[in-house]
Amino acid sequence: MSRWASFVASRKWWVLVLAVLAVLVSGLWGLGVFGKLSQGGYFDPNSESARVSLLIDDKLGQQSPDIVAIYTAPEGRTVADIGPQVQQTLTAFREQWPTRSVTSYWSVDPSTAKLMLSKDGTKALATVFVDWDAGPTLADLDSMTKALSPPGIETQFGGGTVVGHSFNQHLTQDLVKAEAIALPITLVLLVLIFGTVVAAAVPVFVGMLTVFSALATLRALTTLTEVSSFALNVASLLGLGLAIDYGLFIVSRYREELAGGSEPAEAVRRTVCTAGRTVMFSGLLLVCAFGGMLIFPQPVIRSLGYGAIAAVVSAAVLSLTAVPALLAILGRRINSLAWRRGAVERGEERAARFWSGVVTRVMRRPVTVAVTITAGLLVLASPLLGVTLGEITYTALPANDPSRAASQTLAEDFTSTGDSAQLMLRGEDGVRPTTAQLGEFTAEARAVEGVAQVRLVASTDDFAVLQAVYAEGTPPADTVRALRAIDPPAGTSLGVGGGVALTEDTNSSIVAHLPWMIAIMVGSTLVLLFLAFGSVVLPIKAVAMAGLSLAATFGVLTWIFQQGHGAAMLGVTPNPLEPTFVVLILAVVFGLSTDYEVFLMSRMVEARENGASTEEAVRIGTARTGRIVTAAAALLIIVTGAFTLSGLSIMRFLGVGMILALIIDATVVRMLLVPSLVKLMGEANWWAPAWMRRVYEKVGIGH
Repeated sequence: MSRWASFVASRKWWVLVLAVLAVLVSGLWGLGVFGKLSQGGYFDPNSESARVSLLIDDKLGQQSPDIVAIYTAPEGRTVADIGPQVQQTLTAFREQWPTRSVTSYWSVDPSTAKLMLSKDGTKALATVFVDWDAGPTLADLDSMTKALSPPGIETQFGGGTVVGHSFNQHLTQDLVKAEAIALPITLVLLVLIFGTVVAAAVPVFVGMLTVFSALATLRALTTLTEVSSFALNVASLLGLGLAIDYGLFIVSRYREELAGGSEPAEAVRRTVCTAGRTVMFSGLLLVCAFGGMLIFPQPVIRSLGYGAIAAVVSAAVLSLTAVPALLAILGRRINSLAWRRGAVERGEERAARFWSGVVTRVMRRPVTVAVTITAGLLVLASPLLGVTLGEITYTALPANDPSRAASQTLAEDFTSTGDSAQLMLRGEDGVRPTTAQLGEFTAEARAVEGVAQVRLVASTDDFAVLQAVYAEGTPPADTVRALRAIDPPAGTSLGVGGGVALTEDTNSSIVAHLPWMIAIMVGSTLVLLFLAFGSVVLPIKAVAMAGLSLAATFGVLTWIFQQGHGAAMLGVTPNPLEPTFVVLILAVVFGLSTDYEVFLMSRMVEARENGASTEEAVRIGTARTGRIVTAAAALLIIVTGAFTLSGLSIMRFLGVGMILALIIDATVVRMLLVPSLVKLMGEANWWAPAWMRRVYEKVGIGH
């Protein structure tokens, strides 16, 4: 690290220009990522339900239509009256756009037509399967829906592709809006924190570069694997937030070195060797936290992990290249353009006095502080006892979104388009199930509690597909389990698919893989923190504190988003927690929690190695990092809290989760609970067995 520090200080212009050019060129190329992101990937491809869906789609073709058009007869007219006009519109659509099939209430046999008519008889459906291989793209979807709208007839549009496109549009709009709001507010806060415009501009400048870098990384990833559209928002805003936090940490240390009498070049070298090393170590911890997401079979979770890792690496690399090079160029001008004379010095003095006073009072009553805070956090965590997992559905869209309204109409007014189970009865040795076997199985399926009707959908070489429509009053998940418990006729095997089965299998898969993710995060964190501090106790404490922060955060999220307390104020519909974003918040909060622990403990360890007692080290470390840690958390709250402005409830879930976690962890846990525990443990904080101490002396990376 010292060699790199000397290189940056002596080759500052080369380092800065090359870093900026590389990011800008790759970022311009990365702008092409917007048309390459996936809208799916939520399910475990190895699950029974996913295999059923894939096999049916492969042998029988896509079963879910891209577009479902709902035509409502005007007052005084019937569905039969509007039939000729709708059919004329559908015929013109087929001539204009390539399709695999277009069917409607007016073009099918009477038994099927009943399934495409609303309960009150005022609405009818048409389904469209688009031939995407013939040239159309998602950008054409709005034009397609316009072509499907007859004049004078109210038309709504649902279907998987339409809903997915709505999600994608909202995500893109939310990203632009969030960054447009977050950046200027962040710059103002940085000016207030640093006291000068120049110092404040450095982290924001590097944050903007990090966003460009994240775009390029995501586009590169799309050439290798499936990347979810949600990864774009997470990678961009997380990269922006981390880059600003890292920039804040490095600039603060550089100014501290200047204030201590160092020349600019020497101050840069010392900053890179201390704060720069901490940033590098922090990035490594976060990569390990997000690396645990890569073990999940769901492509959306893996792609979020890739995006988050890309954001962390981009932020850390730019903070170790562009930031120190820029500081070396600016020199003492880093303190230029102060918003008020003496603001820099007074701000540092006030922050040091405040946090020194806080930690002194904490250490006077460490038992009271530790017990009170721990008990309070456990109370906040108590709603977790009733947590349940759900899925992303159309209800995550804004209430005024047209595709959400159409999906609601389909769910409430059309029995046949309500969720149902796909039952695949497969014969052995490639033989199609016989009529007798199908009859026997259909009778058993109809007898299952929670099944309203069962009908044969299609059959192929070696299997038949039946649809079991759920009855009202019985939880569909219970019905799926009962259907799977059916003993199929001799010579056949049964597979159960459909939306509910996919959700059940996906949630079970996530729950099964979650312990492995936690083991990876905890194990790598324990090892890395030991190599950093040479203590066994400090890493265990850091993991315990992260766990306590997470429990409290998810307890409050469960209370709001699942139990519905305050959900109306946020404009969200209470639902079980969406597991994909539970995993993401788990990784982000755990990583940031240990991240702030490193910032705080590195200064405590540094003070102790310089001869301070444990109590003095706690006071010095907290006084010097209290302002930085809380300011970094405040800035990250502004950036990631921009998710709460999204119309998508799942993004609001992520935004609220980040705000709660950062407030709890950066203030209550880091600034109050940790100092009290370090005080109580005394010299035990620094303990390690003799053999581990020898390992640390050989391979430890120090602070």
